[in-house]
Amino acid sequence: MRKIFMVVLMLGMFLGAGKAPCAMAYDYGDYRSVTLTTKAWGALAQSDLEAALAYTNKCIELYADKAKEMQASLKDYVKGTDSEIHAYWALNDVATGLFIQGEAYRKANMKDEAKAAFEKLINEYSFGQCWDPKGWFWKPAEGAKEKLAMMESGVEVDFSDNSSSALTTKAWEALGAKDVKAVDQYTDKVLQMYEKQATEMQASLKMPAWESKEKVFSYWALNDVGTCLYIKGKAHEEAGDKENASAAYKRLVEEFKFAQCWDPGGWFWKPAEDATKRLENLEKN
Repeated sequence: MRKIFMVVLMLGMFLGAGKAPCAMAYDYGDYRSVTLTTKAWGALAQSDLEAALAYTNKCIELYADKAKEMQASLKDYVKGTDSEIHAYWALNDVATGLFIQGEAYRKANMKDEAKAAFEKLINEYSFGQCWDPKGWFWKPAEGAKEKLAMMESGVEVDFSDNSSSALTTKAWEALGAKDVKAVDQYTDKVLQMYEKQATEMQASLKMPAWESKEKVFSYWALNDVGTCLYIKGKAHEEAGDKENASAAYKRLVEEFKFAQCWDPGGWFWKPAEDATKRLENLEKN
């Protein structure tokens, strides 16, 4: 009981600049898991962490048993149509709720509670998936692992825009700042999300695209995955880590050699070509 009181008090201090929290009555709507999760996202976006916890706790209270039943029936993430994935609604929403809880606690600098929420998600609801309004599903358990890694390393990275171009831009910025840990997190995120599409694009080509700038840009996943492997290799090379630098360069050369990177000066260059030269230098030294 004392633990619960301290959690509420700390959240109140975080939100109210030291004022004691007031009892709040929350509108749970129709009590459906999707309604509660949607309200929790809205509360988190507004930094209303008490509300985020209230909505997610209600979702977990009502649907955890069904979610565990769905989790136990699976051996991997559900694949197929959007409807087939949405059919595991309880698992998806409880997993998402725990992710939101972890983020709420993390924003309140309550690291132990954040870690507990993320670990519960990973250990008990690992196959849950969350629909992004932009048009795809993402995996809360994988997101939780990233958050735990960030907390452990002390490196804060911004995954708010998960497009390959935005993540690659942030990887370049991290390289410029010589922040190898951040480089790894951004480049690994690109590989996690876009490697499959990049591999398909690579397999469809017999030589690098060349017809027009628009044509080259149409191979966006290949270009960004290849570029990220180059960035990862260069970051580790500059840090004196030859093993990881060589591993990144070799993947680029062997698997994504037709990737191209746009230079702001107005031209494309081929990361695999420079990676080949860097590999030769690493092997000599």
